[in-house]
Amino acid sequence: MERTEQDLERTEQGAAEGARTDASAVAGLARDLGAFTAADAEKQRGVRQMKAIATGALALAAVVYALATWAEHAGAGAWAGYVAAAAEAGMVGALADWFAVTALFKRPIGLPIPHTAIIRTKKDQLGQNLGDFVGDNFLSESVVRSRLRAVGIGSRLGGWLAEPEHADRVTAELAAAVRGALTVLRDADVQAVIGEAVNRRADAQEIAPGLGRMLERVVTGQGHRRAVDLVCTRAHDWLVEHRESVMDAVAGGAPGWTPRFVDQRIGERVYKELLRFTAEIRDMPDHPARGALDRFLGDFAADLQTDAETRARVERLKSEVLARDEVQELIGSAWSSVRAMIVAAAEDEHSELRLRVRASLLSLGRRLAADGRLQHKVDDWIEGAATYVITTYRNEITALITDTVAGWDADQTSRKIEANIGRDLQFIRINGTVVGALAGLAIHACTRLLGG
Repeated sequence: MERTEQDLERTEQGAAEGARTDASAVAGLARDLGAFTAADAEKQRGVRQMKAIATGALALAAVVYALATWAEHAGAGAWAGYVAAAAEAGMVGALADWFAVTALFKRPIGLPIPHTAIIRTKKDQLGQNLGDFVGDNFLSESVVRSRLRAVGIGSRLGGWLAEPEHADRVTAELAAAVRGALTVLRDADVQAVIGEAVNRRADAQEIAPGLGRMLERVVTGQGHRRAVDLVCTRAHDWLVEHRESVMDAVAGGAPGWTPRFVDQRIGERVYKELLRFTAEIRDMPDHPARGALDRFLGDFAADLQTDAETRARVERLKSEVLARDEVQELIGSAWSSVRAMIVAAAEDEHSELRLRVRASLLSLGRRLAADGRLQHKVDDWIEGAATYVITTYRNEITALITDTVAGWDADQTSRKIEANIGRDLQFIRINGTVVGALAGLAIHACTRLLGG
């Protein structure tokens, strides 16, 4: 009991360490994805240039405001008031947009103003919202189906496969995939699986009734007659060629007290009878021995199907044969032969296998290109498969976004985003300065026109 508890504790510790390792790997990957690259540094230099221009526009508005205000007090005329109003509004617009842009990435002037440094403080929430947005708008079933239906994959695939060079390319890729898969598989593992499958199938299936039915059909159709003819012919030819051997065998089995010439006469007689018997069976289709053989085979076929003792003996013989090492080696070696044959066919561009695969692909391409119903079936299958993947694993797909963003360093993320979109944001500051100046000028003009 104590040993079991210790093993369980070590297992739990190992699982916890594995989980921490996986979490560390994911976090490290997220940090790498959010790293500040050389390309980001180059973009950051462009951002700094635009910041200088936007700040220069603010400084210019301030200088113009100061000069226009001085000129107005010095009695330069009404135009100074218009210029001062425009410059003042431009400064306000520039400062407001500077605050808005800066608040995205940091706290303006370091002040802890609420709702500033939004990307740093809301990074995880932004990642979650981005994941939800992608899931709702890009990974929904309706969107996936409509996009795939608009593409018309079945028709396009048919037209593409109907081109001989494309069929050749797919055939070559399939051949490479087959070679790779067969190379990765270990022969010992495959042989063990095949051997187990054959043995399990053989143990589960009684073979005697099947053998009996097959033998019954052979005897009924007289398919065994050719085998009998062959055996009789070979037996007669063998007797003709080995006359002395047969006679010596008969003489050698005779008692020692019989004269030798008697043994020879008996041997010759036995040999002639055997030769005559085999010749008669060979030449007479209705020979009684053939009829006896037919009856024996018919009875044996019936026993294989109905006689319990005969069926049990066949099952024992089957088990004994399968248990022999030679049979198991033959079953295992079959995989090596099949693998070598498939690999050789896959490597040979002119092999029957590759030629048939190429012809099948071309035929499939032509059918897909011309048969609207087949196109519809293919489109439905692809849509169904894609929809199943999207609906089943949508949370895992969106989690890739949220988990990646969550693993980024807040300051580094802010710098990275600013480097990529900051240049455009500086245009907002410049536009704010210009628009503010125009708005201030319009407001001042309206005020003067209304008698203000």
